[in-house]
Amino acid sequence: MPKVLPRLALQAADREEIERWVRADSTPQQVMLRSHIVLAAADGQSDSAIAQALAVNRKTVTLWRARYATEGLESLWDVAPGRGRKPRYGPEKIQQIVEATLQTTPPGMTHWSCRLMAQHLGVSKSTISNVWRSHNLKPHLSKTFKLSRDPRFLEKLTAVVGLYLNPPQHALVLCVDEKSQIQALDRTQPGLPLKKGRCGTMTHDYKRHGTTTLFAALDVLQGTVIGHCYARHRHQEFVRFLRRLDHEFPGDTPLHLVVDTYGTHTHPTVKVWLDRHPRFVPHCVPTSASWLNLVERWFGELTAQRIRRDSFHSVDDLIAAIEEFLAAWNDNPKPFLWTATVDSIVDKLARCRQTLEQIQPGCTRPKTKRRKKRLSS
Repeated sequence: MPKVLPRLALQAADREEIERWVRADSTPQQVMLRSHIVLAAADGQSDSAIAQALAVNRKTVTLWRARYATEGLESLWDVAPGRGRKPRYGPEKIQQIVEATLQTTPPGMTHWSCRLMAQHLGVSKSTISNVWRSHNLKPHLSKTFKLSRDPRFLEKLTAVVGLYLNPPQHALVLCVDEKSQIQALDRTQPGLPLKKGRCGTMTHDYKRHGTTTLFAALDVLQGTVIGHCYARHRHQEFVRFLRRLDHEFPGDTPLHLVVDTYGTHTHPTVKVWLDRHPRFVPHCVPTSASWLNLVERWFGELTAQRIRRDSFHSVDDLIAAIEEFLAAWNDNPKPFLWTATVDSIVDKLARCRQTLEQIQPGCTRPKTKRRKKRLSS
């Protein structure tokens, strides 16, 4: 006579969770089977009856009844070691693929592809793809960078990041810059609209109808942007834009301006105007560090969402599109949140400098201005 096991003690919360797994379409089949075993055992059914109803071996029922009783609910999701498909290649082969990707290049080329690496090592493309994915290797991608060699880098970095993370009270922080030479490009033929199964299209060739320059100021706290388009980007236009900011923010509220060291912003005429308006306090980002100016992030949004995929018949059409984007942005402004601290930036740049110095000694040293030698007569 078969041994009758006692009813499995199933807590109410566990039953509710297991029943939710059974109802869910995303639950793996093996977890679904174990859930049915536990529920049936909790209802008092014998192992033999459960095995017959679920078309499994009785030992399987006994195993998962015991696993739940001793290890609880989470054990139903465990995968026993050694189960599943065995890897075709061992650690040595995987290490060979990784080293070949990092230390070699194909003849006459700059980087490996899955097909080339598979042919080179005699494995399948899927094997190369899986190894690259598991080791986060992306030889087909490359990013650009520029390490600042400004001798006052730390001083300027501390001032700008301090404005972002700990802005002064009763003052405004504005990120100011210009996006110059925005081209009014008109496609030579109309593009095809987006539809199911096909993305929108545009011709690769275009006609140029002129350019404009957008001066913009991003309010770091609110996320709103004040912008105006000018035909040129000289210091005269920059002074006119500063006058507009003075009109947009009346009163004596201090305005801290985050700007770069471009000649338009450091012209003597600009300095004279700033001296006459002491509530404007400029803070220059280090050279080759435009990523510190948050308005550059907004310029990226403007390019990606309005300019790059549009067609403009004239400069006036381009300016109208920019003004339309400005109005839509300011109706629902989204401030950009700065999170990096000075220490984290300095540590990252120190690691970068150390690596670059090993490749080319002296390439990261601060630049010093050289005086031109006078030719002796």
